[in-house]
Amino acid sequence: MEIHVYDTYVKAADGHVMHFDVFTAEKDDQKAIQYAKQWLASIGEGGALVSSNECRFCHSQSAPADVMDSIRQHGYYIYKMAGCPA
Repeated sequence: MEIHVYDTYVKAADGHVMHFDVFTAEKDDQKAIQYAKQWLASIGEGGALVSSNECRFCHSQSAPADVMDSIRQHGYYIYKMAGCPA
């Protein structure tokens, strides 16, 4: 199964930038933004601005089993890159 990757840059409450990808099973920009907001709320950054300017479709690719399991269970997977909490 192919997944869709949304490259996301969001400014945290303290001003630093968090860079992460939202992986989804559907190529749907609005759902990717919703998933980014859900994850940000779960890490205490619910006030962060997320729109199509911050969360953009990047590419589609295959994914390992653990990523697919997370997408099946939650609808998305967050791949943390820079400035994200561990």
